[in-house]
Amino acid sequence: MNSSEQLINNISKGKNLNFEESKTAFLNIMSGNMSEELIYKFLVNLSAKGETAEEIAGGVHVLRKKALKVNVIGNVIDTCGTGGDGKSTLNISTASSLLLASMNIKVAKHGNKALSSKCGSADVLERLKININLQPDGVAKSIEKNNFGFMFAPNYHLTMKYVASIRKKIGKRTIFNLLGPLSSPANVKRQVVGVFAKKWLLPFANALKNLQSEHVWVIHSEDGMDEISPFAVTNIVELKNNKINEIKIDPKKIGVKFNNPDNLKGQNAGYNANKIIDIFSGSKNEFSEAVCLNSAAALIICNKFDKFEDAYEFSKKYLESDKALTHLKKIQSF
Repeated sequence: MNSSEQLINNISKGKNLNFEESKTAFLNIMSGNMSEELIYKFLVNLSAKGETAEEIAGGVHVLRKKALKVNVIGNVIDTCGTGGDGKSTLNISTASSLLLASMNIKVAKHGNKALSSKCGSADVLERLKININLQPDGVAKSIEKNNFGFMFAPNYHLTMKYVASIRKKIGKRTIFNLLGPLSSPANVKRQVVGVFAKKWLLPFANALKNLQSEHVWVIHSEDGMDEISPFAVTNIVELKNNKINEIKIDPKKIGVKFNNPDNLKGQNAGYNANKIIDIFSGSKNEFSEAVCLNSAAALIICNKFDKFEDAYEFSKKYLESDKALTHLKKIQSF
């Protein structure tokens, strides 16, 4: 029995892998050194057992190592979530990342086309006439010039070819759905990460602690969103200075007025792109509230504010100006 078979055997008996064992397994997978049959068993058994923080950290470590690298300097943030919350909302974190870029926050946005929703971040950015196929140097220059660069996941994680057909064959969520948002090619140390289920809050925070992240909010709302919700309390696990603590944000307590979830529902890329233009042009509604709430989280992560309420109020006032729309045109023209 080789080392991969032994690890899979251990997993099938309910044994968790440590960080080093997880790295070994993923290195074999992402180097083409594990058979499709073994990869299938590895992913299915891992899912049946339940993935741990160390197993996630090991996978992320390897995916980052194997990805094309984007070299960025300074405090750069990503706002990529897991998706898969089944809500089919408008592109909140993408709109938030564009708003943040206009606030002089450097954003390395990692994302993909729609997998579980009607419109992914790549779909809506493409519809907004933003180049989603920049190479690493182009992304770095775009961030340097306009505080925003998009890394289209399939262009950067070429070794995912080793698992693509197996994931299709399995046909349901595997650990790779958890690794994506944490595997930034820009190796960001600051993130707002939405997760599709509450049970992943602590494992994600612990995985990122293992990977030496500096300041992270992992978020999931009580109405099931992988974003900070304008309608319900959002549970947050914060990683800061190597310490983990839990926070709750209640939109009612900070004065969020709009409360119709139907107005946050997304459709196709054209519809979702128009909704971003609308709020950047001054429309106030459930979407603008959601974008301001999630931008506020990023402002905290980047040390621009200490209090969430202050960051939220700043985001709302900022969105009333035409600065976001003006900056969007700069990003489009890059």
